[in-house]
Amino acid sequence: MSLNSLCFTSFERDTCQVNLPEKFTFPFYYQPHILANMAAEQLQGYLNNQAQWQYDIESTTEKTALEGKMFGVLVVKNSAEELGYLAAYSGQIISLSTDNLFVPPVSSMQLNDDAYLTEQALINRINDEVTAKETSSQLRQYVDEIAVATNDYQSRLLTLQATMADGRKQRKQQREAAKTSVNEDEYQQLERELAGKSIEQKKQLQALKKFWQEKISALQSHLNELNSEIAGLKKLRRAKSKALQKKLFAQYEFLNADGEVKDLNRIFADLPEKTPPSGAGDCAAPKLLQYAYQHNLTPIAMAEFWWGPAPKSAIRQHKNYYPSCYSKCQPILGHMLQGLVVDENPLLVNPAEGKDLTIVHQDDDILVVNKPAEFLSVPGKNIEDSVYLRIKTQFPQASGPLIVHRLDMSTSGLLVIALNKRAHKALQKQFIERTVEKRYVALVTGNVAAESGTIELPLRLDLDDKPRQLVCYQHGKASTTYWEVLAREDNITRLHLYPKTGRTHQLRVHCAHKLGLNMPIVGDDHYGDKAERLHLHAEYLALRHPISREEMTFEVPAEF
Repeated sequence: MSLNSLCFTSFERDTCQVNLPEKFTFPFYYQPHILANMAAEQLQGYLNNQAQWQYDIESTTEKTALEGKMFGVLVVKNSAEELGYLAAYSGQIISLSTDNLFVPPVSSMQLNDDAYLTEQALINRINDEVTAKETSSQLRQYVDEIAVATNDYQSRLLTLQATMADGRKQRKQQREAAKTSVNEDEYQQLERELAGKSIEQKKQLQALKKFWQEKISALQSHLNELNSEIAGLKKLRRAKSKALQKKLFAQYEFLNADGEVKDLNRIFADLPEKTPPSGAGDCAAPKLLQYAYQHNLTPIAMAEFWWGPAPKSAIRQHKNYYPSCYSKCQPILGHMLQGLVVDENPLLVNPAEGKDLTIVHQDDDILVVNKPAEFLSVPGKNIEDSVYLRIKTQFPQASGPLIVHRLDMSTSGLLVIALNKRAHKALQKQFIERTVEKRYVALVTGNVAAESGTIELPLRLDLDDKPRQLVCYQHGKASTTYWEVLAREDNITRLHLYPKTGRTHQLRVHCAHKLGLNMPIVGDDHYGDKAERLHLHAEYLALRHPISREEMTFEVPAEF
């Protein structure tokens, strides 16, 4: 294949004076190399001339029905030692006239393989049949009839049981009266008559139970039969879907720099989840590296950026760079990067090294510390150094869990520590009951128009891109933040933030999300742009002392 037929795009700007990076980009935490920036800007110029990808980003009014998308660029060197770049987008297909600009998908089986499409159509028909049966009038009728019959049975049963109770009461009264008014023979005769009435009512109860239980059982049998059919279809659907997925994943074969090939089934086989998530292999980064390896292009640097309006749930800023996702891409890229010299993972470097933990208050029961930015509250997966470990080392006599609440690693500010179990329990109760007053100061990118307001957004973990959070109205937990503007200068707004709940990344998401302030906190490497630090600081804390019950307030101004 000639170079002209490759998806290899030459730089429009001169790159002769640009030094190449010594190592390839670590894709999960990076600052784009200047060459990756140049490639991204050139690609963005192309996208800006595509009608279906033009948006009025400022007003968030879309000119088309298409949503934004993640794009990627891979700077490469060809066999003639020329620099250029490859471009890709995340997903299977979009309606762009590519003209060899975008690299092809690793597999397009789900788009044009007849056997795959036939099996997928069968699964879809099974799915339609399941839906039809689950929403059928017949199933609804059985459910309603069982409910009516059960209510009728319970009503009649209660009525008869009340009648029987009255009968027992009357028979008892008759016996008591007869003891002093009739002779022995007459009393025995009465006793036989009363016993007969009791037996008759018990027979009525047995007959009632038998009739209604048989009727309800017959209705339940019809419902069980229909539910069994639905369960059988679902089982068949699962089996066919699993088999088809495995067949599809086998088509996604990925190279690495050493020439080793693994398909998705092998890549995910040793992981806890075993099965690749939906869409694995169709993200931009794996497609770019795969194409480079297949065509003997040397990877130099890589970057991915978002183009267009943000999705409803996740936070994405137009033209901002983002790392590769963890759930789909980390296992794949872990294989594909083997054989390349890659930048060190900064997440394995202890960010707290050389930093001191300042004690603001100390007594026999609690500590209040000023946590620096980039300092873990508790030990992480790869790094032990943390507020917890420092306090445990400095106060070996302390008992209990110590940590009562947390701050994000990147957030600085006040943390209260319990030095014993009694204090921990009392402090924890205050946080649970939300009687602790907290105030943060933050800088956000942009001029916030209003002077104050309240943000309420339900949040949950983004399972595909941990530890980022999503706005999710179906499964998210309620979160509330009150905010007020302190100052505006040079397109930066200084805010006070008052979280009423304590969700993970709450303040960061509430500032950055389009349904919040739509302005990321300065230096937010998860939801905005990197800077020397995250400009978020827990500056004020008010609570009751867990033992003395004394009202206590602490304030440490932000260093920004």
